[in-house]
Amino acid sequence: MKRINIIKCLRATVLCIVIAGAVSSCSLKEYNPTTLSEETVLKDFEGWKAYQSNCYTGLWGSLMGMPYGIVSEVGTDLWTFPYGNHNQYRDVIAYEEFTNNSGVVRNVWDYAWGSIKDCNKTIQLSGNLVDGNADEINVLVAEARLLRGYYYSVLVAQFGELPLVLIDDPVKNLSPQRNSVADIYNQIISDLRFAFENLPVKPYDNNPARVTKKTALGLLARVYAQGGGEGFNEGGKSYWLRAKEVADTLINNMGLYNASLYDDFSSVFAAANNRNNAEALFTAYGLDPYSESYDYFTGNSKPNIYLHYYPKLDDAFGTSDLLKRGVNSNGSNAYYGRCNQQFIAPTKYLVDCFNAQYDKRWENTFVTAFTNYSGVQALASLGSSAPSPARVEYNAATVTLTAAMCSKYGIDPSHVGEKIYPYADVNARNASRNATWQYIPMIWESGAHSGALSDLMTISNANVHPYPLAADEDRFFAYLSKDALSAAEKRTRRHVTVNIDDLFDLSADPTGSTYKTVTSNNGFTPSSLANLFPAMMKFNSNFDGGWLGGNFQQKLGNIMIMRMAEVYLIAAEATLHVNSGDGASAANYLNQVRRRACRNISDFNTVTGMQLTTATMNDVFDEYARELCGEYNRWALLKRNKAFEPRLQTYNRTAFSNFVPTKHYKRPIPFNFLNQINNADEFGNNGY
Repeated sequence: MKRINIIKCLRATVLCIVIAGAVSSCSLKEYNPTTLSEETVLKDFEGWKAYQSNCYTGLWGSLMGMPYGIVSEVGTDLWTFPYGNHNQYRDVIAYEEFTNNSGVVRNVWDYAWGSIKDCNKTIQLSGNLVDGNADEINVLVAEARLLRGYYYSVLVAQFGELPLVLIDDPVKNLSPQRNSVADIYNQIISDLRFAFENLPVKPYDNNPARVTKKTALGLLARVYAQGGGEGFNEGGKSYWLRAKEVADTLINNMGLYNASLYDDFSSVFAAANNRNNAEALFTAYGLDPYSESYDYFTGNSKPNIYLHYYPKLDDAFGTSDLLKRGVNSNGSNAYYGRCNQQFIAPTKYLVDCFNAQYDKRWENTFVTAFTNYSGVQALASLGSSAPSPARVEYNAATVTLTAAMCSKYGIDPSHVGEKIYPYADVNARNASRNATWQYIPMIWESGAHSGALSDLMTISNANVHPYPLAADEDRFFAYLSKDALSAAEKRTRRHVTVNIDDLFDLSADPTGSTYKTVTSNNGFTPSSLANLFPAMMKFNSNFDGGWLGGNFQQKLGNIMIMRMAEVYLIAAEATLHVNSGDGASAANYLNQVRRRACRNISDFNTVTGMQLTTATMNDVFDEYARELCGEYNRWALLKRNKAFEPRLQTYNRTAFSNFVPTKHYKRPIPFNFLNQINNADEFGNNGY
């Protein structure tokens, strides 16, 4: 965001700042050379406006960057541990040893409360301003109220009953009391309605990082649906009916509110659309290294959520033969990033949701073919001055298959002597303002092997590869096939070929939530291939301005908190809750997102089976999975539909084995907070 950075707070025990009485550690940074008191600065409109931007800082990097990205998705039917190893995040992924010391749960709690504090203070101080335009002040207050409503919606969905704190009182309450869930939803809806009535259609200051009317409407639909799961009513109508009404208002008036749905799903995560996405209703706006407001040292940690969904390729292959550039802790991969986490993999249910023959969301969501990259562009433009990750000649990225390689990886020996070429090539550009290197990818044309710049082309999303991967494809060294390929079909391929279904240990877990372990008898050649799984690519910002210089674990791209497709899904979901027999109307909403996902839209009404004539709640769950997997909503979706038990039992035995309904529909109240208040026993820890 373009802003004057006045106050930067380092938040540790952040909620204690709000309701438990600890002293925050803040430094006052003036926006002019004169030393001013905080009281004086925040009575001035420009100073107050600069402080107001703090309401946004909890979105990007901290809350959306990783903690909430994990907490909001795992422990559901969609995600499990890769390579059969219950490692990091076992508490939230599988409800194993889940206590109130959970780090990511504590971070969600802290960051959300810290942002609520900033919103409360912004709203409070607006009445003390000595200058400024009343209409502008009202818009900025409306932004703060919308953001406060959003942060509370995160907290109440995750933790249930909470203190409802609407003022920033210098006298802190060390004996906080919980308000009811109904009270909290009433306040959230009040904030969002105020925001809708007072926000403009176009963002204030033409700043795309700011929220608008469409943001308020989208969040209202979501919050009503979430409250519908609690059984709430308003004005004689159920929250589910309210959710449908609000969703319909936005759907039927998209042009009025500057909202839209892309005609083609491949546009949703196209690089050119990241910074100003037409489908986005609410965005956590990433730092832009080309912007004058960029400050590497400012604010929260930068997002690294993408790497949690990628396998460690050099654990599977090593870096001496097929894989020419490592991606583990010591590798700086200028195409994939430094993927050294390998914590979250899709369940078989999620994989099976996609009929990839017809649905292009498959290859636009998951990477299943892995490649080397060259740096011909970087060498041409910078020569030996190119940063080392991009200083890769075409021939150095090309693999000539040897008998030893074929034996090691189970490739048919008939391919000895054949070559595997790189798929991507990167340029290197220095965003000189901040000395942060950008690695801009282009793609080598199929069948062109000269290594000449003229053979490069630009595609909308450089992370996307062809589907299905052709048998004679020579730009990838490994392929995870969604369709089961026979041994004879695999022999025709020069790349390592693994059927995705074979990655799962279905004999031990028929629900498909257990991957095979890396053991000598797992059926793979070599056994290390069990490290592989389809990689969810949505947050892997791979474009000019999306890289954080030499830090290959963190990316700078925008993260969509809500987009228009979700409104259609909410409308379908709410329709079935209002009238379970109205499957035809629900199907009409789902068809809007299914049509633009159809590989050949002309086939939608004929041969593909993509068009629904009626829909059930299972269809709704499946469509949420295909469209929004990974996008911060699955845990709340299952909660509001009271669907954890049946869906985990069917699709994720790993999580179901430890799921306790009386406890796990809420997250634990963090120990750090309870340890700093006087009434911890009374406040409670949600049964943990």
